[in-house]
Amino acid sequence: MDSFELNKIIAAVLMVALLVIGIGKLSDVIFHVEKPKTPGYAVNVEQAVTASASSSESVEEKIDMTALMAMGDLAVGEKVFKKCAACHSIIKGGKNNIGPALYNVVGRQIGSISDYKYSKALSEYGKEWTFEELNGYLIKPAKWIKGTKMAFAGLRKEKDRASVILYLNQNSDNPLPLP
Repeated sequence: MDSFELNKIIAAVLMVALLVIGIGKLSDVIFHVEKPKTPGYAVNVEQAVTASASSSESVEEKIDMTALMAMGDLAVGEKVFKKCAACHSIIKGGKNNIGPALYNVVGRQIGSISDYKYSKALSEYGKEWTFEELNGYLIKPAKWIKGTKMAFAGLRKEKDRASVILYLNQNSDNPLPLP
């Protein structure tokens, strides 16, 4: 290759680069666009409500406990409770196992059995086991009361939760009236 041809190739590349830059500058002059004072678009985002201990009251109001408890069936509750029986006893005078005894649990203060060592989250929760609290807790315990040491995945099916709550309420000296 001759040095003259090499110079022509380099000159052609430089001319193309200058032409592209020149066309860009010329188009900026012809098609002038003023930039907005605030770039982008304003997007309004509503706050999402999570089912945690701090917002459990707002979630409770949305659940129709009367309809939920109407789905419950004692026989199904007894059957589903077998998952719970690995850690909890339900008999009157039953001892605490890995989890606390659940006889008389409905209506009882959360974290109130004196001879059981609760997690700090449950000890300080300060509410009682109402139908609504039990329903929220049984969906996913670790999400309902953050910091609980109960490592249960939860009961996703409404009928299963309602049946277990019905079963827990029945296993009491004074069962609470259903909502």
